[in-house]
Amino acid sequence: MIDEALVRSFVQTGRDIFVAGLISSHGGNLSVREGDLIVITRRGSMLGRLTREDLVVTGIEPCSDDERCSRELVVHREVYRRTGARAVAHAHPIHAIARSFRSATIVPEDSEGRYVLGEVPVVRAAETIGSPEAAVLVAEALESHPAVVLRTHGAFARGETLEEAFYHVSVLEASARILDLLER
Repeated sequence: MIDEALVRSFVQTGRDIFVAGLISSHGGNLSVREGDLIVITRRGSMLGRLTREDLVVTGIEPCSDDERCSRELVVHREVYRRTGARAVAHAHPIHAIARSFRSATIVPEDSEGRYVLGEVPVVRAAETIGSPEAAVLVAEALESHPAVVLRTHGAFARGETLEEAFYHVSVLEASARILDLLER
């Protein structure tokens, strides 16, 4: 059901996110929307070593395969419901997360960050992992921004493709690192 090109896209993007240091060994998740279907990484998968077996097909509405999906499925679904996104990447970029502890927005000073992202909102939820509250807050922010940081937890980014969603997360982390250097 999942074509080879889509599997390759997940494998390459997952590896890129891991190699870029944007996740720990088992952190993060990826998804793509195709009509009323969502292809998402399975719970506990390693993005840096994805295989076809790590991809789960589920629906935009809850279904029986949901238990196999990433715990962040609720967030991915809400993003797809509220935005025109075709892909979502969730990562744990260290510098962006650190900034989320003390800022309500991350405002890039570098040219690429300003151009690609503009201001990046930081949203705060009582429960950060896979909660309905986090899903609504993240999705609302992604309606008007390409990336958002969920305070203390990580970044979610949307795109037309997995590569574009990854690009948004990587630009966010580069901008956060630049801000850290400027504040030394």
